[in-house]
Amino acid sequence: MSSMPPQGTFLGHPKGLFLLFTTELWERFSYYAMRAILVLYLVGQVHTQGGFGMGWTQADALKLYGIFTGLVYLTPLIGGWLADNYLGQRKAIIIGGAMMAAGQFLLGTPHAWIPGMETEVFYLGLGVLIAGNGMFKPNISTMVGDLYEEGDHRRDGAFTIFYMGINVGAFLSGIIVGSVVAAYDGNFQAGFITAGIGMVASLVIQFLFAQKYLGDIGTVPAAKLAKQQETEVRKEPLTPVERDRIKVIMVMGLFTIIFWAGFEQAGGLMNLFTNDFTDRMIGGWEVPTTWFQSLNAMFIVIFAPVIASIWVRLGEREPNSPVKFAMGLVLLAIGFLFMIGAVLEMGGDPTAKSSMWWLVGAYFFHTMGELCLSPIGLSMVTKLAPLRIASLMMGAWFLFVAAANYIGGFVGSFIGHDGTKEEQLANAMGIFAGIAITAVVSGAILYFMADKLVDWMHGAEDSTHHDDEDKALEDEIAVTADHEGVAPR
Repeated sequence: MSSMPPQGTFLGHPKGLFLLFTTELWERFSYYAMRAILVLYLVGQVHTQGGFGMGWTQADALKLYGIFTGLVYLTPLIGGWLADNYLGQRKAIIIGGAMMAAGQFLLGTPHAWIPGMETEVFYLGLGVLIAGNGMFKPNISTMVGDLYEEGDHRRDGAFTIFYMGINVGAFLSGIIVGSVVAAYDGNFQAGFITAGIGMVASLVIQFLFAQKYLGDIGTVPAAKLAKQQETEVRKEPLTPVERDRIKVIMVMGLFTIIFWAGFEQAGGLMNLFTNDFTDRMIGGWEVPTTWFQSLNAMFIVIFAPVIASIWVRLGEREPNSPVKFAMGLVLLAIGFLFMIGAVLEMGGDPTAKSSMWWLVGAYFFHTMGELCLSPIGLSMVTKLAPLRIASLMMGAWFLFVAAANYIGGFVGSFIGHDGTKEEQLANAMGIFAGIAITAVVSGAILYFMADKLVDWMHGAEDSTHHDDEDKALEDEIAVTADHEGVAPR
């Protein structure tokens, strides 16, 4: 850990926390703004035909979306390693942020400027964006933890504040980018430019205030400080208890693939369904498609404290982690029942439109599922993984999430390539139903495995309960509010 900087406090926390909060808010705004319009841009009509887009089929667009979001969860493994061993977190964030801004601006390059090179520039922009994300994503949350001494009771509350910054950025992204695209007559590249501006804002905040409020935090590669200690314990064999706990991580990882593969339809197939088959009119005004991407973040901000409070008030009756995960899978399935309802309302007529309230219901239950699942994930890895291979286990968990995102795009691509609207609607129905059935069956299997998995945890599950209700609520919100897949280190 780097030395603590001299600084005051705000709302009882170091001012550096709010610097990191604002930096991450704008970075997440940038990422989610791009995510909200990526598949819409890919399937949009090419510029020469009077629209703005690449003219891809929906299937190809969703496959690329899956590859992109999968790599977004793989590259932080490389970025975290580079920061730990060579760069330090601060340099990694600046480099990553600059690359992400460059990637967004490349995606926003007008076709007229580079005739015949649209695809090449698009892929370059995505590649730079992915690499930059890998440098930025795993390192800023690390610095949040470094603001506090070991054992500081404010640390969990700090992550609650930080994760709310993530959700505020995600909420604003869909609203603002959708409004910008609408203002520019459907020009999605104006949306990418808007996302790039958000990333530049994040960088400017770091340049202006990091030294003042963070001091030396994040300037020294963390792994160098602990290298000798890691060497001393590296050759110790795993104990039977540790092997059991690793088995829990692996089993839960398989179920996390199922959940996130379904959940990630939000930015892919459900995004296209919103655009093509949903009645978004309120009076004479049409709600932009991307606004629905903000529902998840809004529901998290509203309901994370509620769900966390429910768990705490249940006390000893609180479900164990595998049961919560099973509940999350069932709630995911309920969300897709709403999507099935949307298709049934259309009666097979592709010229009809379904009510937007089906989508609101789907996103609500998907978020409730996420909030049931969030105390698991990376927080479970930090509790169960042996310290000497904690980074390896964290990497394995990222691999599960990356696989889920890739599979999500692949599943969505079954919408078809060049079929009619009738075929696309029928295929969407099959995909929604298939995910719902898979989620329910998986939830049932996990529910009946729960007791065995808790046995394999060898008491780690018991550490989640506190005698102090206020402290328990703070801890629970700290993990419930996190839907980014990035744990404090």
